[in-house]
Order: sequence, then structure tokens, then C-alpha cells
Amino acid sequence: MAEKKTVGPAVEHKKHVVASVNAAVITLSTSRAKEKDPAPDKSGDIIQALFEKQGHVVVVRELLPDGKPRLRAAVRRLAKDKNVNVIITTGGTGLSPTDVTIEAVRDLLEKELTGFNALFTQLSYAQVKSSAILSRAIAGSINGKIIFCLPGSPRACELAMKSIILPELGHIFHMLRGT
Repeated sequence: MAEKKTVGPAVEHKKHVVASVNAAVITLSTSRAKEKDPAPDKSGDIIQALFEKQGHVVVVRELLPDGKPRLRAAVRRLAKDKNVNVIITTGGTGLSPTDVTIEAVRDLLEKELTGFNALFTQLSYAQVKSSAILSRAIAGSINGKIIFCLPGSPRACELAMKSIILPELGHIFHMLRGT
């Protein structure tokens, strides 16, 4: 007798996922933004490559110096851009005085995905042990779009993209559309 396969909740809730979304990637780095010819943006490149490998499109790439006003202005502009569905920032999430990404973005969010930081920290622990507490991350919705703020480390960006963001992105966007 063959076993009957059942569709569990994890599969069922993803059956209407959106296959492709348009992304904006913002890299925050005061030192690199001031350079005439900045070094390669490894974290931004990883994020873009992983998005594109999954069939998504990166429609905006920006390099900004750390700072609340510029980041807030960029997020507000991108949240109004009809061609952008998801915003990813990388950098500015640590503890130095110039690391203000979380503070710049948090009060712009309509809804915060508090489980994102908790899960990201848990997964980071396997890679960097107790240093996982030194980096912060946040995710939430703004104007019908999803935003993820990641550390500037290429390894952290790859971990977040592969383990959390890409597996849930289509489902999140589907939910934001309310369909």
C-alpha cells in the first residue's frame, strides 16, 4: 500500500508565490561613497547575483554614505517607485556611531517582521559564534513593499539571502499584494 502524501502548511501557504520581483539594492559605506573610484561592492554584488539566479531583477543599485537623512530619503523614494517591489540595504547595522541603518529605517516601517532579526541572528551564530550579537538586521513593509536591512559583510548577506529572504520572498510579496 502506497503512502498518501499530504501537503503540509509550509507547502500550502506558498502555492501562490510570485515568481519574479524587482529589487533595489542600497549599499551603505561612508568610506567607499567618498572614493572617486570605490572598491567593488562585494555585498551588493552577492545580493544582486543571488536575486538574478532566482529569476528576480535588480532595477536599482545605489552606493550611499552612512547617514539617516540620505538613507531615509532613498527608502522613501524607492517605496514610491512602482517598478520596485523589494528594497535591500547592506551596511550600517553595527554598533559604531555611523551605523544608523536600523534607526533610519525602523520608524518608516508600517509592519516590522521581528522574526527576521531573531532568525538571522540564530543562523549567524553558526558562522561567527558570539560575534552574531554585534550585528543588527531588520525587515518589514513600507508602502506595499518589503525592505530588508542586512549587515555589510558579504557572508552575512549571502546567509540572509539564501536562508531567509529568497525562500520567502515570493510568498511575502504575494501577501503584501493581498491576493
